[in-house]
Parts: sequence; structure tokens; C-alpha cells
Amino acid sequence: MPDALVIRPLTGPEELGLFLRLTYTLDDELADDLATGRRVPRWMWVALRGERLVGRLSWWTHKAGGEPFTLDIFDLDPELPEEERADIGLRLLETATAAVIPAGTRRPEFGRFLPADWREVPETRARLETLFGVLERSGARPLVERLRLEWLPGTPVAGPTGRLAFRPVRDREDLVGLMTSVMEGTLDAHGQADLASGLTPREAAEQHYDEELAEYASPRDWWRVAELPGSGEPVGFVVPARNNYHHTIAYIGVLPAHRGHGYIDDVLAEGTRVLAAAGVPRIRAATDLGNVPMAAAFARAGYVAFQHAVNHVWDAPGASPS
Repeated sequence: MPDALVIRPLTGPEELGLFLRLTYTLDDELADDLATGRRVPRWMWVALRGERLVGRLSWWTHKAGGEPFTLDIFDLDPELPEEERADIGLRLLETATAAVIPAGTRRPEFGRFLPADWREVPETRARLETLFGVLERSGARPLVERLRLEWLPGTPVAGPTGRLAFRPVRDREDLVGLMTSVMEGTLDAHGQADLASGLTPREAAEQHYDEELAEYASPRDWWRVAELPGSGEPVGFVVPARNNYHHTIAYIGVLPAHRGHGYIDDVLAEGTRVLAAAGVPRIRAATDLGNVPMAAAFARAGYVAFQHAVNHVWDAPGASPS
């Protein structure tokens, strides 16, 4: 008779070794996340049959003291039969969520990194589809699949064309105003979801700025606004930054009135030049799989897709599914 299933949080950082009996690409970040408070043991849950780890999950936040921001680790024992694996996964997810996320509040988004060829490898696809099925049984729905991109030193960087002039971002209002403008006609699924939830473009921009961009410790003078030479009319912006793990093109946009003229290449090149000049070991970026123009711009700039990522979301309690 199999051992009874035990579902519980970690008792402390000393149990990290137990958590690491299943594997995922973020494993090498977990010790530092615990040390800095981006993860806490009560957010890191395991499902055990005796000594065997058959499932695990963890939430993450931007900085110590924050609320759970995203569910970014969710792994199930691949040696288990599919039906048993799915049942354990659902029990683990629902038990942990009930203990960590306050009743009546919206669950944090789920995100996972995937091999770029995950659909073409039958074993990988089957395991991931089981996991996604668990999420959907819990009420989640798929939001978007994204390309994860990387630029490495030695890759050519385009020089200025003279079509645009660049200046540093002056202050919060300077950037938030431009971010508000680029929400019009956005192809970004997260931006579209923000607007569908009832946020105004201004509210969505402020939330993005305050919850993400404002948290970066890297220099604000890296951030750039692109303008037409002479008139100073803003065309777009780019936010080169360093998050907790990598240097990144955190946000980039061209204002609606100036789309269709290829300015995105100039703006992206400027952001890449800023980080390349700082001698960074790599630059990371991401864009939605369906955002074909942005993906093409990254490819022209020498960024290579090395992974995909998927996001699932739960609707707010009482909300009609989007």
C-alpha cells in the first residue's frame, strides 16, 4: 500500500535540499531568493509520499516583505502515471493556495519557462500538458506564450542612424505619460488584459511603473526617450535595466502616431548600446509569440530566442472570465 500523501510547506531554508529533488531551470536561484526574502519557506510547498518528493511549488515576489507576486515553480514527479500525477498536482495546488493566498483575492499569475521546441518533443509536451491541465482544472486559463530572447557580447550593435535623438527619462511622469500613450493598439497580452480588466491606459501604465520599473536598482539614466530631431516630439522610449537576475530590455514602445516607420529598430538599438557600453555579460528580453513585429525587431538586432515562456491567470473572484 503506498504511503499517504503529505502536503506541507517547507519548515525552513534547511529543507531546500528536499525541494531540489525535483528540478527546474530556476533551481540555481532558490538559495539566493531565500536569503534575500524573494521567497519564504511558507510559500514553498511539497507533496511527499514517505521520503519521495512527488510534487512541489513556490511563489516569488520582487523584494523582501512583498506579497506573493507570481507562482513560478510547479513541478510533478515525471515517473508517476499521468492520472495520479494530475490528481496530486491539483491537491498540492489547491491546498497550498488556500493556505497562502487570502480568500476572496485574485490568485497571482502562473509563469513557466519552456524549451523552445517543447511542442515537438512528445515526452516534454505530455508532461507540460498534464501540468497545464491541472491549472485549468483549478480555474486558470492560458494568457500568453512568449519568446525569451538573449543578446550576447560580440553581436554587432547598430550605430545611430540620425533619424532620432535620445535623452534620459526626466522623471516618473515623463515615462508614465509615454507608457500611457503606447497602450493604444498594444499587441502585448498583459497590456490587453489590464485594459480588459477595467483599468484605464493611465492606470495600467502607473501599475506597471510602480510594480516593476520603479523597483529596479540599476541607473535611471540608462532609460531613454526617443525624439524627432529638431522638434523634440517624442517617438518612443526604451528601459534598459537590471532586474534581480539579468540585464534586460525591460520595456520598449513606439507611440501610435509614429508606428510603421521602422523606428522600433532605432529605439531598440539605443537600449542595446546603453547596456553594451556598460559591459554587461548578456541582455535578456521577452516578447509575446504573437507580437510578430516586435519579435522581428529583436531578431534584426541580433537577439536570439533561447526559450519560450507561458503565463496562465485566474480571474478575480466574482469576475466574468475574459
